[in-house]
Amino acid sequence: MNYKVRDLKLAAQGMKNIELAEMNMGALNEVRKEMTKNKPFKNLRIGMALHVTKETAILIKTLRAGGAEVWITGCNPLSTQDDVAAALAKDGVHVYAHKGESGKEYYQFLNEVIAGKPHITIDDGCDLVSEIHKKHAHLIPQIIGGCEETTTGIIRLQAMQRDKALKYPVVAVNDNLTKHLMDNYYGTGQSTLDGILRATNFMFAGKTAVVAGYGSCGKGVSLRLKGMGANVIVTEVKPFRALQAAMDGFRVMKMKDAARIGDIFITVTGDMHVLTYEHAKVMKDGAIMANSGHFDCEIDVTGIKAKSKSVRTVRPFMEEYVLAGGKRVYILGEGRLINLAAAEGHPSDVMSLSFCGQAKACEFLVKNKGKLKPQVYTLPSDIDVYISSLQLKAMGIEIDKLTPEQKKYLGSWESGT
Repeated sequence: MNYKVRDLKLAAQGMKNIELAEMNMGALNEVRKEMTKNKPFKNLRIGMALHVTKETAILIKTLRAGGAEVWITGCNPLSTQDDVAAALAKDGVHVYAHKGESGKEYYQFLNEVIAGKPHITIDDGCDLVSEIHKKHAHLIPQIIGGCEETTTGIIRLQAMQRDKALKYPVVAVNDNLTKHLMDNYYGTGQSTLDGILRATNFMFAGKTAVVAGYGSCGKGVSLRLKGMGANVIVTEVKPFRALQAAMDGFRVMKMKDAARIGDIFITVTGDMHVLTYEHAKVMKDGAIMANSGHFDCEIDVTGIKAKSKSVRTVRPFMEEYVLAGGKRVYILGEGRLINLAAAEGHPSDVMSLSFCGQAKACEFLVKNKGKLKPQVYTLPSDIDVYISSLQLKAMGIEIDKLTPEQKKYLGSWESGT
């Protein structure tokens, strides 16, 4: 079959949601108009492992308008919007995804995309790239290159490059200013709290919230928590980021100390076992743990479960763990990224910027076919300027331009005090 989705009958609602997303993705719509004319992906196959959401559907629409045939699967077992997957299947996209996939299904679907023999890969977390390198290396000679969406995936790609294991060029789309300073900061900040609220109906005001990690995502989450009235503590392993957090007015301490006083804990580090049973056992009765990093290893769910007296689901995406002595702690969304497990991910406006970057990255790979080494690349800065300009236009915002005199002054070294 050309698709494997939950229920095709959900397609009508999925199409409505896609329409709403498209209305708020003006910058990407402009890129689609351009690609409709130029057809940069004519006769090319693009394989994607991304969150199957209404916003991703508009990226797919853009790539298809540019001439591509698209295969897609989810990049997280809980992040697929089933109505959107059904709508894509109805529209002829090769889509293999449903919410709540088992580990076995996740890799089966990933391999359905690989079976499409992609010329370009688009990843969110590097699983597609890893699977191709480990099990389908024979396909690599025909692959022009790939694109990576998220910080976690780029960490893995950089490790592959360092080990000389990366065999085709990959664009780090996450490194675009219009991605990590927009999607990670504004998108993660809002959608993380949205997911927590949907899962718990938690009151942030007056509570102590502990944010693990102060990268772009952690900064966004912390800012939104502060705006909701929470007392925010940040934990970090990088001195400069810890210093930034302190200068931004947040308390900074070790997790072992924060564990005793936090009401809610949110991990956004990209690393593993940031919260473990050793932390859980000293937490307050009723403490909540949520993860907004890409993979489900930031909270050691398995370790906490193994030492719990009982586990039960008390609400959708909210599990209660009873520890020795009767203390209760709660883990949201099975420790998977809460903004997509319990909510709908980032708002369409901010995903428009990220997906402009994905589309332009694919175009960059095609234009430079055969010229790029198997390493991680960052897009030229003028693409960020171009995407920013499109978004400003979509928002009805006009800005000043430098006069010839100003340009000359900025380009000169001769003018002194």
